Amino acid sequence: MSSDQPTVMRRSRWVPGRPVDLTATWGTLRRGGGDPTWQQHGDTVWRGVRTALGPVTLQVRTDRSAGAVEGRAWGTPEATGHVLGALPEMLGSTDDPTGFRPHHPVVAQAWAQRQGWRVPRTGMVLEALVPAVIEQKVTGQEAFAGQRHLVRRFGEPAPGPGRAMGLWVAPTVATLRRIPSWEWARLGVTPQRADTLMRVLAVADRLEEAVHLPPAAAQERLTGVTGVGVWTAAETAQRALGDADAVSFGDYHVAANIGWALTGSPVDDEELAELLAPYAGHRYRVQRLLELAGHRRPRRGPRMPPRAHLPVR
Repeated sequence: MSSDQPTVMRRSRWVPGRPVDLTATWGTLRRGGGDPTWQQHGDTVWRGVRTALGPVTLQVRTDRSAGAVEGRAWGTPEATGHVLGALPEMLGSTDDPTGFRPHHPVVAQAWAQRQGWRVPRTGMVLEALVPAVIEQKVTGQEAFAGQRHLVRRFGEPAPGPGRAMGLWVAPTVATLRRIPSWEWARLGVTPQRADTLMRVLAVADRLEEAVHLPPAAAQERLTGVTGVGVWTAAETAQRALGDADAVSFGDYHVAANIGWALTGSPVDDEELAELLAPYAGHRYRVQRLLELAGHRRPRRGPRMPPRAHLPVR
C-alpha cells in the first residue's frame, strides 16, 4: 500500500437471525494449513483479502451469546468499506436452501448437524480461480505449496495489524501477469497450468463480471477460457459465486466419496450425476455437507507422495 493511501480501521456488526458456522462456511477459502492469507484463533478468523480497491486485513468473529457476527477491517477507506459491506454475502446471507430435501439418511444427518453452514459468496472470482487452476491434476500437498509460495513471493504483507501477525495478501492481477514462465516452474506450476493462468489473467475483468451472471452463464464465461474446465469452474463458483449446485465433477475423490457415503460403493462422474439428480439446484450442498460430516471412502494405500521432479522452492 503506498504512503498516500491511509490505513483506517472500520467495524461492522451483523445479526443474521440464525447461527453462523464461520469455520464451516469459510473452510473452503483456506488453501491448506499453511495458507499465509489465513489465521484462526478460536471463533475468530483473520484473512488477508485482495480487493479491487486495495488489500485488506479482515478480522471476523462470532458472538454466540448475541447471535452476531462482528467484523473489523484495515486498509483504505474504500477497500474496508467494500469488504465489510459484502461480509454478510461472504458468509452466505444470500444462500437459499429452500427446496432442499435430504433423500438419504446420511445427508439428513449432516444437514441437521450443520445448520450454521451456508454456501459462501465472496464475489471475488480471481481469488478463487487462480488457486483452482494451480490445483488442477496435482495432489493437495503440491497445490497448497504452490499457492503458498506464490503468495509469499509475489504478494504483500496485509495492512494494519496483519503485517505484525505475518498475514499476507495475494498478488495483484498486474503482478501475476508479469511472472515469467521460469518463476511458475520454480513454484511447482507446470507449463500447461501456467499457460492457463496467463489466459485467465488476460481476461480477468470479464471473468470478475461472472458475479453478476446467472449460474449457467457464469459457468459458460469461466469455461470459455481454454484450460478452465467444469471442475475448475465449479471450484470457483462454490466460493466466489455462492452456487449451491456447482458439483466438482472431474474430481475422482469427490465422486468416490459421495458414492461411498450414499451407496456404500465408489462411483464415477456419470453415476454421480445420476445419484445427485434428485438434489438438482443443491448438488454442491450435498457434496459439502458430506465433506463436513467426514464421509470419505476408506483408503487402501498410502497417500501419493509429492513428485520430486517438480522444482518447488
